[in-house]
Amino acid sequence: MMRYEGNEKLADETACAGVRADLKMCLLESDCCRLDKKTPRQCLQENNVPPECQVLRNTFYECKRSLLDNRQRFRGHKGY
Repeated sequence: MMRYEGNEKLADETACAGVRADLKMCLLESDCCRLDKKTPRQCLQENNVPPECQVLRNTFYECKRSLLDNRQRFRGHKGY
């Protein structure tokens, strides 16, 4: 999880925005994007990302899924 100093806030205030931002930064800092000069989408499609990014991808999936699941209404959204 990325830590923001001071009064920094994400421009995106929607649900799952924090997970999305962390996943984006993880992918951009991966060797696939930096050294191979591929886009994050290509790296995800080739499954060529580090385990930390895989965990964030799964967390992002679960967060988006919880938005559609009516049983999750009372429990709140997964993610941060």
